[in-house]
Amino acid sequence: MKLRLLITDGVQDKLSKKHSVTRTEVVQCFANKLGRLLQDDREEHRTDPPTLWFIAETDAGRELKIIFVREEGVVFLKSAYPPDEVERRIYNSKAFY
Repeated sequence: MKLRLLITDGVQDKLSKKHSVTRTEVVQCFANKLGRLLQDDREEHRTDPPTLWFIAETDAGRELKIIFVREEGVVFLKSAYPPDEVERRIYNSKAFY
């Protein structure tokens, strides 16, 4: 199934300038994902449809946290950046059981 990924100009600008993340890296992370998707259930981050996230590596081995919303078969990217240790610990404890 082909990934239907939408990245707004504002999000792309933030990815490029703040996190040095490319669209290609995001697509690679979707292809390389191993664990389950986690739902961000923090009150200030709740959305409808829910915000989902995962951590995966690019083909070059760069680890990224991918945050998105999926609606009607389209993935709307919210952000992507290198995860911190807390995010890694949460993902590893909840995505692989």
